[in-house]
Amino acid sequence: MPKERKRKEKDEREPTFEEALARLEEIAARLEGDSLSLQEAIALAEEGQRLMEVCEKQLSAAEAKIHQLVERSGELTMEPFETDGEGEEST
Repeated sequence: MPKERKRKEKDEREPTFEEALARLEEIAARLEGDSLSLQEAIALAEEGQRLMEVCEKQLSAAEAKIHQLVERSGELTMEPFETDGEGEEST
């Protein structure tokens, strides 16, 4: 039985960001059509919500890893990446 569980877990791996995004685009296209039953639309919306959470998790992890290389005194140093509006002092 443990082998079956491992196989199932492997089959249900978390999609890559690109896979999740592509599937979200497919879901959006289907939901924009008018040929879905209410049950199908709800199931797709639930799948889309799960995929959005996957994308957000992966984006947050990537953001945490982003650093800027800055040359100072002939040496490269790592600095945290700042997005627009972050790190600015308000006046």
